[in-house]
Amino acid sequence: MWVFLTFIAIPLIEIALFIEIGGLIGVWPTIAIVILSAIAGVMLLRAQGVAAMTDIQTRLNQGRDPSSALAHGALRMIGALALMAPGFFTDAIGLLLLFPPIRSAVISFMGSRVQVRTAGGFDRGQGAGRRKGDKTIDGDYVDVTPPEEQATPGHSGWTKGTDQIKPPE
Repeated sequence: MWVFLTFIAIPLIEIALFIEIGGLIGVWPTIAIVILSAIAGVMLLRAQGVAAMTDIQTRLNQGRDPSSALAHGALRMIGALALMAPGFFTDAIGLLLLFPPIRSAVISFMGSRVQVRTAGGFDRGQGAGRRKGDKTIDGDYVDVTPPEEQATPGHSGWTKGTDQIKPPE
């Protein structure tokens, strides 16, 4: 429901801001600002994409966790895309996302609401190799079967004692 409201609210906010700002500075300066912010968004998208990839690769080469660099890079790109969208509200959001303290606040806010899962379905922090809700317990065993009951050499445990069964005649 909130997604639907967002798709309704953002265009209404943009239209209201176009009317207000266009009334204050005029139509042509308003259009010029929209075009310039779109050009800036394109330039930032290219620059931020390269910077994000460089930062991620540096962290991977150093053996460090790249998740922070990925999150910051994604938010920088979202900010650049918001600048490319026509409108003053989206431009304001895009500009805010270019500041590292704002990005850090957004990442910590979203991080408290997101559960991280890997491809195998394991939760981060559950312990090595444990699935969430898994009741399996690892352990060692020792075979305490007496030697006379153990399988004869060359046979698996599945065929133990079958050499004593006579086939039907």
